[in-house]
Amino acid sequence: MNNSISQLNKAYEICRKETQKWAKTFYLGTLLLPLEKRKAIWAIYVWCRRTDEIMDSLEARTKSKDELSDKLNEWEENTKNIFKGNIKSELDAVLVDTIKKYPQSIDPYLDMIEGQRMDLNKFRYKNFSELKLYCYRVAGTVGLMTQNVMGIDKAYTSAPWSNRPDPSEAAIALGIANQLTNILRDVGEDRQRGRIYLPQEDIKKFNYSEKELLKGEINNQWRMLMNFQLTRARDWFQKSEDGIKWLSADARWPVWTSLRLYRGILDSIERLDYDVFNNRAFVKNSVKAFELPISFLISRIR
Repeated sequence: MNNSISQLNKAYEICRKETQKWAKTFYLGTLLLPLEKRKAIWAIYVWCRRTDEIMDSLEARTKSKDELSDKLNEWEENTKNIFKGNIKSELDAVLVDTIKKYPQSIDPYLDMIEGQRMDLNKFRYKNFSELKLYCYRVAGTVGLMTQNVMGIDKAYTSAPWSNRPDPSEAAIALGIANQLTNILRDVGEDRQRGRIYLPQEDIKKFNYSEKELLKGEINNQWRMLMNFQLTRARDWFQKSEDGIKWLSADARWPVWTSLRLYRGILDSIERLDYDVFNNRAFVKNSVKAFELPISFLISRIR
C-alpha cells in the first residue's frame, strides 16, 4: 500500500512539473488551490496535454492523417478504459485517482478528442459558429472537467432566488475565452501549419485577405480585424465572471487569478500593435505579481 501511494505521489509530481513547464500562467493559478485540488487539476491538465500532443507535437507533424486518426482512436479507447479504472501507465493512475475523488462524466473528455479530430480535416472556419464549436471541444470542455474539483458553494443550491447562472455555462465560457485568446496569440504560428482559425466571414468583413494573413501583413484592416476578435474574447471572459461567485470559497481566488492573467494576454497583443506574426504575447512576471492581490480582493467582494 505504501509503495502504491509513493508511486502515485511521484506521478502527481510529474504532472506538477509538466503543468509548470507548459502552462506557466495556468500553473500560477493552481498554486492558490488546496493541495488535493491542485493535484487533481494537474492530473487533468496532463491528460489534456497528452491529447493535444497527438496532433500538435513535432512527432505528429511527421505522421499521415490516417496515422493520426488511428492514434486518436487508440487514445479514445484508452480514456474509456481509464474511466473504467483500467490503468496502463502512472499518468493513467493519477487520472483514475482524480476521478475517484472528484466524480465526473467522461463526455467532456470524449468531446475534447473530437476537437482534435477537427484539426485532422478542418483548416478554415467559415464563421464564429463553427469556431465556437471547436473552442468548446478543445477548451470549454476543460471547464467541465475541472468543475467538480473546484466545487460549488452551498449558497448556490440554498439561495432563494431562481435566476442563478449555470456554473457549467460559466465554466465553458471561460474555456472558450481562453481558447480564443490562444488563437489570437498564435496566429503567426498556426499559419505556418496551414491553419487559419480566424473566421473567414470576419476576415472578409474587414476587407483583409487570407493572402495577406499568410504573408503576415499588418495594416489598418488587420488592426480592425484583430480589435474585433479581442473584443469578442473579452466578452466571453465577461460571460464567465458571473459563475465564479458560486464556486467554493477556496477556488474563487485561483480562478479569478487565472482569468485575469490570461485576459492580460489580450492587453499584450494590443501593446504589440497586433503584430502576432513576429512576436509572442505574454504577461510579464511583474504584472502577475501585481494581479495576485487584486484577484484576491475581487474574489472576496464579488
